[in-house]
Amino acid sequence: MTEGLWVYLATSPLLWLVTTLVVWLVATAIAGLSPGNPLLNPIMLSIAVIAAILCIAGIDYDAYFKGAQFIHFLLGPATVALGIPLYEKLSLVKSNLVPMLCALVVGSLTAVGSTVFFAHLFGFAPDVVASLAPKSTTAAVAMAVSSGLNGDPALTAAVVVLTGICGAIVVTPMMNAMRIKDFSARGFAVGLASHGIGTARAYSVDPVAGLFSGIAMGFNAVLTSLIVHVFL
Repeated sequence: MTEGLWVYLATSPLLWLVTTLVVWLVATAIAGLSPGNPLLNPIMLSIAVIAAILCIAGIDYDAYFKGAQFIHFLLGPATVALGIPLYEKLSLVKSNLVPMLCALVVGSLTAVGSTVFFAHLFGFAPDVVASLAPKSTTAAVAMAVSSGLNGDPALTAAVVVLTGICGAIVVTPMMNAMRIKDFSARGFAVGLASHGIGTARAYSVDPVAGLFSGIAMGFNAVLTSLIVHVFL
């Protein structure tokens, strides 16, 4: 009877919705024990725990996503909401427009160009190269670009998440080591390299950093989808 109950619950979208929320709350509480510790990033912790649960329980990702899709839907409104701080700090954004555009072009070219260069250097297949190239932009755009280049969107999604987590972990200690104290520059850099996950980290550090990270994420999504065709 217990086994039959588990089979029923495992296919219920509500189970995985609740599981995701509980795991996130626990991960956030753990991260709060050591504020600012990049190794206790709640996104990284949540992904690790959810992945372990699915592997141990033998649950297919599609079954899990039937519940998680309700949270996934909120990504759209959350992205649109980034426009609110942009409106509130519009004068600050305008005063930094030229350096932002320069950093955007250099950063986007470097992100795509270096990835393609090293992928070819290590002899990766063309479809793998296409899957890796848009890794520094947000998942939805990266997967669309990858698909259009005959890459593997699933591989792209995994690499995008890994890129975001790595960026969120190293950004604060790296910026501190480089003695970069301007939060607009810090935020723009992490948003350019680590998209949404980096932006979430930036907002947890400083509102201005989060604002510029969101701007970089949006601009880079547009520019990457254009320049990636230059390298492939």
